Amino acid sequence: MNLCVIPARGGSKRIPRKNIKLFNDKPIIAYSIESAIQSKCFDNIIVSTDDLEIAEIAKQYGAEVPFLRPEELSNDHAATIPVINHAIDYFTSINNKPNNVCCIYATAPFVSAKSIKKAYQLLIQEDAGYCFTATSFPFPIQRAMKVTKNNRLEMFQPENFNVRSQDLEEAYHDAGQFYWGKANTFLQEKPLFSDCATPYILPRHLVQDIDTPEDWVRAELMYQVLERMGEL
Repeated sequence: MNLCVIPARGGSKRIPRKNIKLFNDKPIIAYSIESAIQSKCFDNIIVSTDDLEIAEIAKQYGAEVPFLRPEELSNDHAATIPVINHAIDYFTSINNKPNNVCCIYATAPFVSAKSIKKAYQLLIQEDAGYCFTATSFPFPIQRAMKVTKNNRLEMFQPENFNVRSQDLEEAYHDAGQFYWGKANTFLQEKPLFSDCATPYILPRHLVQDIDTPEDWVRAELMYQVLERMGEL
């Protein structure tokens, strides 16, 4: 049994009502739900929320909301893996324990059914504990600088100042779209960024974190361009 969990609590601060805010005229959570449905990878697609309005909108777009998330998993400090494990425990309690779980973020409008399906295939092919989206940094992290207390610049790795960019190892970061994993790997709370995970690499133009109002505007504009180009 494959389970999709879309976490969507109601108490977002930086962007109020973020998970159901209209993104190009549609609640942003709808993009994640629709891509999950279109992937045909899942036996159940649920939204884990503590919020009745989010629950109702999720149902309108085809997701299930079999429970309301408890308060202790709905505050500002609630981590993702305990939320996923709460959903796994629920399905286990009704004798329907999942084998594999995919956590899709509610604010991931660039997520596609194709990526979800291919990452699932990679999870199985690699016999990995996790498979999640990653993308490359646009600039060598070995050349990163910090601003000192005296308002001066200092390299984190000054030994790489004279090393050619093409000779520096490429670095990657979490693309923040979705996380496939074996149910038992989630339950063991193994770290995502470890050798039990394999990456599904996305091109940088399909990745945009949405944490601030400025991010939101940028993401909407990116989406409109990508849609016109036929990439979504």
